[in-house]
Amino acid sequence: MPARLSSMELSDPATSEMDATNRRRSGRATQKPALYQQDPNIAIRSNGNGKRKRAVTVEVELEDEDVEESSPDESEGDPDEEELKEKRKKASKLKPTPKKPAAKRSKTVTNTAMKLPMRPATNGVKKTPKPRKPRARQNTDTADEGSEDSGLYDNVAAEWISRYDGHNANAMCELVNFVLKCTGCDLQVTIHDIEDPDNVTSKLQDLQDEYQAQKITDYPLILKARSSTFSRAIMTSFFASLVETAHASGILYADLALIENIQVWVTTMSSSGIRPFRHTATVVSLSMASALCDVMKVITNETATTIRQRDGERKKKRVNKELVAILEAKIKETEKKREFVESWLRDVFDTVFVHRYRDVDPRIRVDCSAALGTWISTCPDIFFEGQYLRYLGWVLSDTSSQTRAEVLKQLLKLYKNKDNVGRLRAFTERFRPRMVEMAARDAESTIRASAIELLDLIRSVGLLEPDDVDTVGKLIFDNEPRVRKAVAGFFAENINDMFEAMAEELGGEDVLDEALGEEADDDYDNPRKSWLKLKCLAEVLRSYDSESGDDNCDVQDTTDTGTLVASGVDSRYSMAAQAICEGVPEIKEWEILAGYLLYDHSSSTQSNAPDDPLTAFKVRCQPNEREERLLLEILNTAVNLRLTDAVESEMDKKGKKSRAKKDESREIQETTALHLAQAIPRLLGKFGANPVTASAVLRLEHVLNLEIFQELRQDSTEYASLLDDINKQFLTHADHNVLAEASTALLHARSFEELEEVTESKVQELWDETTYSLRSLMLVEMENKFTDLCNTVRRISNLASISDCVQTFEAEPHSRARATIIGGPPWTNMIDMLLELLKKYSGSWGQESQLLLTSAMKSLLFYYMWKVRSLRTRLDAGEQIETLPDYTRFSTSILEIVKSEPKLGDVRFCAIGTLLDLHTLFATFRHLKQPVAGISNDSPSSADLVQEVPSEAQDLIASTFLSAEKAFAK
Repeated sequence: MPARLSSMELSDPATSEMDATNRRRSGRATQKPALYQQDPNIAIRSNGNGKRKRAVTVEVELEDEDVEESSPDESEGDPDEEELKEKRKKASKLKPTPKKPAAKRSKTVTNTAMKLPMRPATNGVKKTPKPRKPRARQNTDTADEGSEDSGLYDNVAAEWISRYDGHNANAMCELVNFVLKCTGCDLQVTIHDIEDPDNVTSKLQDLQDEYQAQKITDYPLILKARSSTFSRAIMTSFFASLVETAHASGILYADLALIENIQVWVTTMSSSGIRPFRHTATVVSLSMASALCDVMKVITNETATTIRQRDGERKKKRVNKELVAILEAKIKETEKKREFVESWLRDVFDTVFVHRYRDVDPRIRVDCSAALGTWISTCPDIFFEGQYLRYLGWVLSDTSSQTRAEVLKQLLKLYKNKDNVGRLRAFTERFRPRMVEMAARDAESTIRASAIELLDLIRSVGLLEPDDVDTVGKLIFDNEPRVRKAVAGFFAENINDMFEAMAEELGGEDVLDEALGEEADDDYDNPRKSWLKLKCLAEVLRSYDSESGDDNCDVQDTTDTGTLVASGVDSRYSMAAQAICEGVPEIKEWEILAGYLLYDHSSSTQSNAPDDPLTAFKVRCQPNEREERLLLEILNTAVNLRLTDAVESEMDKKGKKSRAKKDESREIQETTALHLAQAIPRLLGKFGANPVTASAVLRLEHVLNLEIFQELRQDSTEYASLLDDINKQFLTHADHNVLAEASTALLHARSFEELEEVTESKVQELWDETTYSLRSLMLVEMENKFTDLCNTVRRISNLASISDCVQTFEAEPHSRARATIIGGPPWTNMIDMLLELLKKYSGSWGQESQLLLTSAMKSLLFYYMWKVRSLRTRLDAGEQIETLPDYTRFSTSILEIVKSEPKLGDVRFCAIGTLLDLHTLFATFRHLKQPVAGISNDSPSSADLVQEVPSEAQDLIASTFLSAEKAFAK
């Protein structure tokens, strides 16, 4: 079927002249006309109802254009190559018979020069509106995209262009007033202002003066009230539709005054000194430029398609020269359109973006950064160059966090496309140091996380230097959880790369698999390939650890504060392991890690076959002492992760517990408890001599589920043996971390009633041993045994924190202790001995003296806490109480320490805190009603327990905190 020629072809004089020449050669005038009923082609085109619309239209157009009828394949306006082949195939099957000219009808030719064509939806194909919620076209404002229907704005833009075609001054006046309305200004321009473009600057200055006189603070573009009829998406979508509609109708290229007038008003407003004018005009200009990038993309695709069609036609044996000429003319026309759009884009960049990307308002800078990223992605042929990319690099140092975040967002889009890597190489080399600095030291954790994600993409394509890899990798120890989570993938990939390199050094993974043999699931004591990755993890963490000289990196030293804070404090390695557990699955297999630590690696160095792959593997996997310490910290994390995952797995996706998953979780917990109970004594046997490793092993007991241990009917002697190991660590170590972890382990054991009897006996053994040691050390020369005395008092303070010490502190000496002190000092109980130590060493210098004073005050404070707890229990039960506790001596001793210690000394701060806690503790009896039930008339009233802090102590406390405040201010 002959196709209808496009309007472009109809208006082409070269084509008309060519057709005229063909008509003179065709000889069509000498053919005998055929009747309509005898024309086979007409019969084929009939639709059965006698209308013959397509045939008549084709014949009229052929008559208008005088195209040769015998060449239907050459009369196509702009056919595809496949369509041409199909039409030639059909033409070859038809018998060439003379055709009778169709009846003529009146010609209706539209004068395109007089009336502007309306833009149908999407370049001539009308879209049927869908019955769903309207959504806006994509624009530079990502927060509002997808909120309205693009067809609505297309219709409004088409109506405006129609009015512009009728009276351009009135339509342009409406458009400028619309922009002014978007600024929150009710002022308007007139037609005379539009007709005088040279007076735009002065007119806008007048509008600015009137706008300032109204003292408007907010404008629609920054308002977030939902009740407002204005929407940023409405404004940007309209101007985007306006540009695309003007492109589809051709007025964008036919009427240069349209673009010049819009540009002169919007560009001038974008340089206004008033923020509403400047911001609104900038957003309008950026949205139009983004729409132009979409137009440029469409033009580029059309040009490429046309070039392919032309080249395909030229390669044919029978070249359709007429079609080639038409296609070449179309290529020239689209090229002119492309040059026009490119010139406008560059002009917007030079006149608006270059001045506004460093605007004083961060919102404008954010809009400019987002728009530039969109332009680079949409129109890479123009903007994907170093001269434009550098603006994104410069904005990385912006003072506004929102602007930096937006630039990182745009860069992430660019780097995620692997095809952009080559073009980003120079940009990466130039601005990589700034990206690394943002990841390491930016003030906002969200920006640091985004920068790490960006650097991970750069690392994946090999554009990150080794020093930068280490700088980012060290962030696994960062205090911010968001940063650790962001760097986890980056760190895990480094471990995997290091593992692959180390495996290649040992001959490759195939050689290792052959040397190690098949790995049994329950055999954790023999070497396996995953040990090599654990070695890599230990080496990297050790190299990244900035506190390589600090052995006590697991918990903070809290002795100076007078509080017991050790359990529950995650080490730096534990927090790092929690972050990277997904990327390094070997961490979750805690049995493998425990087997790796328990293995005797020293035997591998004594092997007589150093060239053996298995021996080389063992030697390479051997950890040093510091790596063993950090792996023990990771072991704690691995056990916690196993148990946490087991509990969480009981829930299905709907948050309900299923019986099967509950049984599976129970089985995991039972297996973990059994293996852990067997591993802890072995780990203590190997690592118990070192305080750091011993505290890490003792922390494993905190998560041991003793209920499962009891339900499985395990031998109580095995549990008692475990407690003996804990007691041994408590009595042999003086490190406060070991004492704290051992105390917490005993407290955890006392929480289970079934095992309470065994635990209480072990705790009582510790009380007897420490009490006897204290009485013995009080009778010897202090200079020789002062360190032992200090350690004993610290053990007493830890025991008092987990066990009721009232009877122990008030008890008289045992028989063997009584025989020792006959004829000695009149110390009757533990309270007297501790008060004597406070009196004797008050004002002493030296770290051990300060630790002794702090521990003694803690011990006595815990005693009074247990005493008050017992007293309140007896009062609530109505028991008769003969005497009330007297804390006057202790309060007086603390006051003497406050006087004798320096104002900013740690012991003085501890003493002040203890004094305040003591008075606060007994102040709780103020709320008891009088008389107190159970107290005889001869007994002192409970009101006597409530004592005011002495005025002298108040003055000392005030002066101490004043000195601390001044020191902090410096």
